[in-house]
This record gives sequence, structure tokens and C-alpha cells, in this order.
Amino acid sequence: MLPFLRINRHFFVRSLSSLSFSPSEVRPFSKFLIHRLMPRSGTMAARLSTAAGSPKLLFRQLFEKESSTYTYLLADVGHPEKPALIVDPVDRTVDRDLSLVKELGLKVIYAMNTHVHADHITGTGLIKSRVSGVKSVISTASNAKADILVEHGDKIYFGNLFLEVRATPGHTLGCLTYVTGDEPDQPHPRMAFTGDALLIRGCGRTDFQGGSSHKLYESVHSQIFTLPKDTLLYPAHDYNGFTVSTIEEEMLYNPRLSKDEDTFKTIMENLSLPYPKMIDAAVPANLVCGMQDLPAN
Repeated sequence: MLPFLRINRHFFVRSLSSLSFSPSEVRPFSKFLIHRLMPRSGTMAARLSTAAGSPKLLFRQLFEKESSTYTYLLADVGHPEKPALIVDPVDRTVDRDLSLVKELGLKVIYAMNTHVHADHITGTGLIKSRVSGVKSVISTASNAKADILVEHGDKIYFGNLFLEVRATPGHTLGCLTYVTGDEPDQPHPRMAFTGDALLIRGCGRTDFQGGSSHKLYESVHSQIFTLPKDTLLYPAHDYNGFTVSTIEEEMLYNPRLSKDEDTFKTIMENLSLPYPKMIDAAVPANLVCGMQDLPAN
């Protein structure tokens, strides 16, 4: 485990023996340290093209039918330990996901959430209880507890590969989009894991958990629609059987976010959606990353 010393909201690396972080790390100065000093090892296998001699990414998209949630498994299969991360795990499907991890010979180092979900309980806590050394990750703005609290501009490394953190509030205050890197040795086309901020031909609601139609519109247009047009878009949910889209498609065909902001606000104000049936159980559990029943460390 990496010990860190934080000074004035920054930190200095005191040991480079592993890829584990402490809470509330990765600040602006840390990006320099992580990029320049951390051991990098990785690969990619889904099969997206990369530059010659670069890593390969193993990528799997998994589905939980009760909440129509997508969970994403990414791993650096070129590294001897095959470090992996899981984005938006669901408690109901942890057994399935960890079985796949075992079959593929991966080592999960991060269990990450795009935001505090209201429609299901995250599987983060269960994963941490069953896999030694896993670190939970969520945004500082979510006001949730986790091993690592990240902010806009931070990078999460797993081997030679990394995910860039982009703040995309609006569905909730703490929504994040995780994007694969833009360096030559990173996957091409890029991949964006947008949570509920941007769905395929839709978006998350904005009427609870600090939601704001204005913030969501601004977030999507400034942080997601500015990505390369061929960037592959992977949302946290889909209710119509779609599995992937692209930035260009959503800019053209998204019936909400392709409109001007005033039209978007009118659409969002008139959705008349029911109260989420899982919210009273899910939000308290997810504010502690699903770890409310785990023994104290």
C-alpha cells in the first residue's frame, strides 16, 4: 500500500512499491507525480487498436437486469499481475463479476462508481470484503465515503493504462465521467464511461440529489461533447437494449441534449418520472460505497 503525505491539498509519494492510493488523493500536483513517477505496466484487449508496442486493454461490458445497470471491467492483461478495475458494480451481480475476474486471471485493484446511485446498491463493499487490497473510488463532490476521493482532472492508473476523471454534475452533484487516456499508447478510439450524465439517446433525471438541468447541460457539452467524435460512449444504464454509442451520434441524435439549453430544460421539467423505488435504501448504502455492513478496519 502506498503511503502518502498531503501538504496544502497536494501529496508527495513516499513509496512507489504498489498502485494503491489513500483517501482524497490525486490532486492537480499529484497528476504530475502519478504520471512521472508511478510504475506503468499495461495492455488492452477488447479489441481496440493501439500504437505499435503499446498496452492492450481487456474490456467487458456486464449487465444487471433489475436496474438495467451496466458494469464495466477493464484490465491491463500485459502486466504479470493483470491489474483491473470495475466501474459501477452492482451488489446483485458481484458473484458473477468476481467469477469472471477469476476465470480471466485478473487482479482487481479499484472498484469505482460514477456517482451515488439511487436505483441499486453498489457492489463495491462486497468486492472489498472478498478481494484483498481493492480500493473504492468516488468523487469528492459526492460527499460519499471511499478509499480514494477524486476530482476533475485526476487520473486513475491500472498498469500502463489510465482513466481520466471529468466532473459532469447535473444528474447528481457528484457525477463523474471516466475517459480513457489521450496519449499515443492509450486505446483508440477513446472510451467514455458517462454514468447517468449521458445515456444512449437520453440522460439522467435532474430532480433529486442536487440535480440541475443547467449543470447537466453544461457538463455534457463542455466535458463530453468536446471529446473526439469517434469516442465510444458507455453509459451506466440502458432501458432499450443499446450497448454503446459514440459522441458524434449523441451530438446529432440525442433527443434531449442535441437541443438548445432552454428546450432541454423544458424537456427535463416535464418528464413526470415516478419516485425511484430503491432510492431510500440505495442512497444511504451508496454514500458509504456499499460498505455499511462490513467490519470496521
